[in-house]
Amino acid sequence: MSALPPLMWLQAFEAAARTLSFTAAGHELGVTQAAISQRIRLLEDRLGQKLFVRHPRSLSLTPAGHAWLPSINDAFTRLQEGTSEVFGQTGGQSVTLRATPIIQQTWLAPRLVAFHLQAPHIAVRTVSAIWPDDFGPEGADIEIRYGRGDWPGVEVCSLGEEQLLPVCHPALASRLGQPADLAGHTLLHAVGFSSGWAAWLAFAGVPEVEQRCHTLTCDNQVMSLALAAQGGGIALTHRRLLSGHERLVAPFDLFLPSDECFWLVRPSRRPVSDEAERLWQWLCESREDKGDDDENVDAG
Repeated sequence: MSALPPLMWLQAFEAAARTLSFTAAGHELGVTQAAISQRIRLLEDRLGQKLFVRHPRSLSLTPAGHAWLPSINDAFTRLQEGTSEVFGQTGGQSVTLRATPIIQQTWLAPRLVAFHLQAPHIAVRTVSAIWPDDFGPEGADIEIRYGRGDWPGVEVCSLGEEQLLPVCHPALASRLGQPADLAGHTLLHAVGFSSGWAAWLAFAGVPEVEQRCHTLTCDNQVMSLALAAQGGGIALTHRRLLSGHERLVAPFDLFLPSDECFWLVRPSRRPVSDEAERLWQWLCESREDKGDDDENVDAG
């Protein structure tokens, strides 16, 4: 049995066959007209037959496309029914929100609790992402990304300016009077950020200290902050991510401004459901609430 074509190609065919428009199909799936056209072309190459007749201002299905469409519709119907049978149904359309685990635990969690109290009928599904490639226009109604907010094809809402600061266990912080005292200790690195320990140490005026420190590197800030809370070293993190970390304190009153920050992001070309719009507005309006104030960062 030959391998089935990728699901996104089948989705492109179903949407284009139903609307008879690559542009309309792109709007529905949250991608460009060119992306739909490319997926259809790849699908036709895989199948060895044309599925659409391209007219100057319209589309029509070929006989092969007409014959295949009922099977595709039936397959998607069976998939939807099977998903509902196994995972259940919700009263309304669910909203999928994608973010890194650390922003979910700190910034997002209290806001989702408050949102659920206001709108318990709206089902929200969170999914985790760690690497930049985990993010994208498909599969999520809203994302929380870290960067400069210059991604193409999306609408963005900044969560505010960001600063980087070292944090550690209070017992370790008591031995750190100035940045030079970091020498000989373990610096905990979380990869994926443009600014890191080298930038903070240079900002503190002690760039040479990094060469005299031990290193532990994590692929996410959940782990680096967990190690810091256990006394395993000093983590460099964002002020926004410290909510709920009672065992972490800032040993120095020195914060490095970052040219990157966290953003609410959603595709600009995809139709927005009423549920997704309500959650988007709630998160935008509660950006600086629920414990983001400076006084929540204790100095060691």
